[in-house]
Amino acid sequence: MAEVKGGVVAENKKFACIVSRFNETITLRLLQGARDCLLRHQAKAENITVYWVPGAFEMPLTAKKVAESGNFDAVICLGAVIRGETPHFDYVAGGAASGISRVSLDTGIPVIFGVLTCDTTAQAEERSGLKAGNKGWDAAMSAIEMVNLMDQI
Repeated sequence: MAEVKGGVVAENKKFACIVSRFNETITLRLLQGARDCLLRHQAKAENITVYWVPGAFEMPLTAKKVAESGNFDAVICLGAVIRGETPHFDYVAGGAASGISRVSLDTGIPVIFGVLTCDTTAQAEERSGLKAGNKGWDAAMSAIEMVNLMDQI
């Protein structure tokens, strides 16, 4: 039985981070976690480009343009959608998730879903580094592993 796994070295790889300005206090911490992960795994700072978008719903189009540019090995989408009193949450979270997934499938470039979908601001804060780890770090680690896995296939 053969097994193929993605490594955890980001050396000589280029990453795009697409970050939502909406809920920016949370998304800044997600970005810090992602950047820290990439740098600790040997990515160079000049190989990380950050694109700011208004919100999570705008991520798929930006991810598509970035992935199609041919300039990046992986795209990391970072955002926070927090449930409110209307169905708006469902449309934004669902649209972002399906759009980001479709971009990855359409382009063949790993596009990582690092968008928090939480019921409360407290939950989002916990997942952005205050208590429950940093999901930005986790998204970056997924990007590193996927880039290395794709190189082996």
